[in-house]
Amino acid sequence: MPEHEKKACPRCSRMFECKTGTLELCQCTAIYLTQGEREYIRNLYEDCLCIDCLKELKSEYHQLKHQEKLKNISPLFTPDKSNKIRNL
Repeated sequence: MPEHEKKACPRCSRMFECKTGTLELCQCTAIYLTQGEREYIRNLYEDCLCIDCLKELKSEYHQLKHQEKLKNISPLFTPDKSNKIRNL
């Protein structure tokens, strides 16, 4: 029977059990990640993450994509560093 590895999440430092030898039981299979989401996370971290951080990074990825779409639609949707409404 494969042994499971105790790991500290590189993002939040929470301890979790990585079950690479029994992938169907691993906590990371509880979340579906698209290719884009996986690439985004892979660019930020090289090692396994806990399920909570995977969920948060999935959400962060979609927030960034949404902001990019808004920015492409109109500069009015671009966050202003001064938090003032832009004049038309």
